[in-house]
Amino acid sequence: MARSGTADLTLHGGHVPPWLFNRMKGLALPMVEAIIHEHGKEGFIERLAHPFWFQSFGTVIGMDWNSSGVTTTVLNVLKQVIAPVSQQLGIYVCGGKGKHSLKTPQELIQVGMKTGLDGNELARNSKLSSKVDNTALQDGYQLYIHNFLVTDTGAWTVVQQGMNPKNGKARRYHWHSGSITNFVREPHTAVCGEHHGNILNLVHKEAEVTQNAILEISKEHPDKIIKELPHLIVPGYHNIKAKDVNLKRLGSVLWLAQENETQKFEELLLLKGLGPRTLQSLTLVSEVIHGTPSRFADPARFSFAHGGKDATPFPVPTKVYDEVIITMKTAVDKAKIGRTDKLKAIQKLTEMAQKAEKDFTPNQNFDALVKKENETSHTYGGRSVFGYAKPPKGKQLNLFEDFND
Repeated sequence: MARSGTADLTLHGGHVPPWLFNRMKGLALPMVEAIIHEHGKEGFIERLAHPFWFQSFGTVIGMDWNSSGVTTTVLNVLKQVIAPVSQQLGIYVCGGKGKHSLKTPQELIQVGMKTGLDGNELARNSKLSSKVDNTALQDGYQLYIHNFLVTDTGAWTVVQQGMNPKNGKARRYHWHSGSITNFVREPHTAVCGEHHGNILNLVHKEAEVTQNAILEISKEHPDKIIKELPHLIVPGYHNIKAKDVNLKRLGSVLWLAQENETQKFEELLLLKGLGPRTLQSLTLVSEVIHGTPSRFADPARFSFAHGGKDATPFPVPTKVYDEVIITMKTAVDKAKIGRTDKLKAIQKLTEMAQKAEKDFTPNQNFDALVKKENETSHTYGGRSVFGYAKPPKGKQLNLFEDFND
């Protein structure tokens, strides 16, 4: 089993407004298609089993960086955009939140009928993963989200989330078919949540004696609990601090966008005409598509692509977001007919940013960066659940003071 870490998610209320959710769908599909083009459908499914990548994907499309809503939103977006093209992509998204999660086995049986896979076996895997996390793993979190994503080749990932109202936290669990050899012996790819002490874990490798004892008592297969995994802790506070971001990596992205380095490389001529702010977002999107797992330890960094619905760290730059969507859609559409130049140019952004990191020294002006993004937000169509961004009042006051002088 591969353990990829955990994330402590704070329970947040509220809904994603339609103006943002539609943009999330507009960007998510070409990103999924680009990943499949580069890494195959199995590569996309495997990425979803990595909690850091999952969190980064949710953040780069504009969801609050550490909210429990990342799980709901990402899975809802993926189900809506993939469903109409499931047969073409070879990927099916089943399940959902609340009562929709109970429909997962039935949906998987239908997938089996469409693809020739063993739908009953898939349904069994869905039920077992849910049982392990909800019954065998008694960690205080009650499941309320269960999604099963499967390819037409039989590779699958389960992403499910539990809630603990007492501590205001959510815990996300990731499973991947490539990692499992036994459902009752350390099956998880990762368990996401904050450490709260010892838990009952009947699927620990050393719990076999206890398992056998339960079998003798109950005369039926026991529900078991997973091993408590090391946790990646995502802070409970809503704002983003410098310590939450790899400044070296973020700084190289900003340098690449602001210094017009893209104009110096022949491979990037197809991106000519995109402004620095759009290049900043596109580079971060590119990394989510092409980056290796080790590069997603700081999901907060990807909020500097499209901000967040609650204006954290700044309002969503809708004009920039729309330009990124158009660029990605155009690149993917051209790649479908064999013209991959633009898609390769987008990938080149990631390569250049990573190359720049080697000798890059960040200036540590993180607060100044956040301030600048907020002050210029209105010029990019900045919008949040609080409304549209407005020009900073400070500049108007300064003009007034100068006039009096």
